[in-house]
Amino acid sequence: MKKIIKYSLLDILRNRIILAYTLLLALVSISLFLLEDNPAKAIMSLLNISLLIVPLVSSIFCTIYLYNSAEFIELLVAQPIKRSRLLWGVYLGMITALLVALLLGIGLPLLILHPASTSLHLFLISCALTVVFASLATLSAVLTRDKAKGIGLSLLLWFYFTFIFDGLVLLVLFQLADYPLDTAMIGMSMLNPIDMARIGMLLQLDISAMMGLTGALFQDFFGTGAGLLLITFVMLIWMAFPILLAVRRFKNKDL
Repeated sequence: MKKIIKYSLLDILRNRIILAYTLLLALVSISLFLLEDNPAKAIMSLLNISLLIVPLVSSIFCTIYLYNSAEFIELLVAQPIKRSRLLWGVYLGMITALLVALLLGIGLPLLILHPASTSLHLFLISCALTVVFASLATLSAVLTRDKAKGIGLSLLLWFYFTFIFDGLVLLVLFQLADYPLDTAMIGMSMLNPIDMARIGMLLQLDISAMMGLTGALFQDFFGTGAGLLLITFVMLIWMAFPILLAVRRFKNKDL
């Protein structure tokens, strides 16, 4: 599996899309800190950009890479290699390359321009979202052999978690405004990794006015420390469940 990880990692790092992604993140990060006098505002702006760009690039890139590597994967399947180890190797190579791009594009500018705990949390949240949406993209690619359907499913998941989910939550709140929904809101927010990442960062920044209803509920119910632990646990589930399901499906898939 180490050789598969190494091959996938080196292959992806030579990809121009990854290089452009790294340069784009670095350019945005540096520009925000140079344009903003207040580092907190730059952090918030970079958070909003990360919540959109990082999941989108992770979803599309991983899905396309898996489909473009289909012949290579089928060749390795014919070798005496367990399918689970093969998929894990390709998956770990992909997320390692994406995390290296994040480290160079966001991590280093934050370390140089604003070395603080909030910068570390922003970087870790971006890493978590990368792993989550790479896992979802891998599952999408494994579920269907049609490239267009796989990419469409990945984009649909990104669009749902980024835009549609919040609209559905607001609809539920509007329709059930007469009922106590505090606990239900916390449970619903756990169904969206992007919301979890946003709330976790806002809890760290302790900006109560910008937390929204769910963020305020997290702080009231659990406090900042317990809330961050709960968010970490939920994000770990989001990272693990899709890829474990993808590995299980891939082991029995007819290639």
